Amino acid sequence: MNLVSVKPGTLILGALLAAALPAGLSARQPIDPTIVVTGEIPPAFAGLPAGPELKGVITARNADKLKVTAPDGTATVVAVSNETKVKASGGLFGGGAKLTTEALLNGLPVTVKTAQWSGGLVATQITFKSGDYKTAQMIRNGTDQRFSEQTAATEALRSRVGDIDNYNIKSTTNVFFDTGKSALSQQGKTELCQAASQAEGTNNALLLVVGYTDTVGSDEYNQTLSEKRAGAVINYLQQACHWKPWRMLTPTGMAKADPLADNNTAEGRAQNRRVSVNVLVSKATDGL
Repeated sequence: MNLVSVKPGTLILGALLAAALPAGLSARQPIDPTIVVTGEIPPAFAGLPAGPELKGVITARNADKLKVTAPDGTATVVAVSNETKVKASGGLFGGGAKLTTEALLNGLPVTVKTAQWSGGLVATQITFKSGDYKTAQMIRNGTDQRFSEQTAATEALRSRVGDIDNYNIKSTTNVFFDTGKSALSQQGKTELCQAASQAEGTNNALLLVVGYTDTVGSDEYNQTLSEKRAGAVINYLQQACHWKPWRMLTPTGMAKADPLADNNTAEGRAQNRRVSVNVLVSKATDGL
């Protein structure tokens, strides 16, 4: 494997965002044919000399290789294997949780410890913050993260927005649902249009829509239900609240993940049957 560098520059939104995929760590990343690595990845790292520590954002994946782009825009390709340790700190996965390489989403800020081998660099350990993973996952489900085939709307945003670290979630509106239902209440409809109206006045604002459930029912049932709820919110925002489709990310369902309250009580479950509408704004234009 060889080091691959590119000219410094601003990370663009299109390189960080992925086509909509089913939520969860098993989702595969799109193939980037620009990553070329030769040689067989070593099965074990013992005896390999240490390589540099890399800090940056994952901007491409191709099978067992990934590209990490530093803040100055320099990109380095490293190999990953079954021996690569993947860890997240706090929150979503718990302190120091061990994960597989499937958790390495495009747009995720990471710290990579490497070793040197005949093909270049191989990652021995990759760590990231759970909060960064959650944001990368939501954004991944919205738009294409490949380096080509960008929509006209995404292209129009490129000059105004930067990398994933340059976004603020300005506000979150939660709308709630009855048990097993995906139909919006009248109160929910009113609150959605209010949120859209407030976000409309902000240039480059995007809406991240994420559906959730309580713990009643199977995982498969709740995954489908959370996606239906998110879809219902998307449709209402576009059709009734007149939110422009190109400023809305594809809905995603998180099932029973990230509860707001205790699922052991009726009151808590009611709070968890929700869709969160997040207003995402580039720091570069925030306040302008």
